[in-house]
Amino acid sequence: MFRHFVALRQVSRRTFSSSASRQVNNKVPANQKLFQEDNGIPVHLKGGAKDALLYRATMALTVLGSGLVVYKLFEVAMPSKKE
Repeated sequence: MFRHFVALRQVSRRTFSSSASRQVNNKVPANQKLFQEDNGIPVHLKGGAKDALLYRATMALTVLGSGLVVYKLFEVAMPSKKE
């Protein structure tokens, strides 16, 4: 019985991948230099085209959502007449 627990413990210690771990470059200093640069661009847009696209999509959804809320509040406040 104890033998099964020992085997289970050994299996649980193994890594999920049998390949050697690869070296990862540290991108933090490059990102710090990019985001701390004083070039007049807001920090939430310094990431490039992807950040600009996400920002515009978020703003569009926010404006559309706010408009829908105002429309629904007006609809609830002024119910239609029943005939």
